Parts: sequence; structure tokens; C-alpha cells
Amino acid sequence: MANYRLNLNQQPNGDYEVHESGCTYYPTVNYNDLGSYNSCGPAVSEAKRKYPSKQINGCVHCSKPCHTS
Repeated sequence: MANYRLNLNQQPNGDYEVHESGCTYYPTVNYNDLGSYNSCGPAVSEAKRKYPSKQINGCVHCSKPCHTS
């Protein structure tokens, strides 16, 4: 299992990205800890549940199966 965090700094395209621990872009400031999961899918779902008004996406580098834009 890996720990996932939501970066609360919005990307230029409007996304808020979910990152897996060990990712180069894993946030260390201004983030929400989403917990530990076996894959990015449940982590992205949790981020969307916590922040329904935000455009949530998986990181293209560490959560590629959940990256949609």
C-alpha cells in the first residue's frame, strides 16, 4: 500500500493532482493527506468525495492510470 496526497495548489489547467508517496511531485506543503491505498483509484475517489467542487486528477507521473487530462 502507498500513501496518497492531494496537492492543494491548482495546476494551470485547473486540476488538483493526487500523488503517490515517492513521486517527484509528492507535495510537502499545502496538501491533504488522503490515506493509504493499493492503487490510485480509491485515492482519487476519496479526493473527489472530500472536494466535490474541485477538478481532481491523478498525477501523470505516479498515478498514470488515474490521469485523465
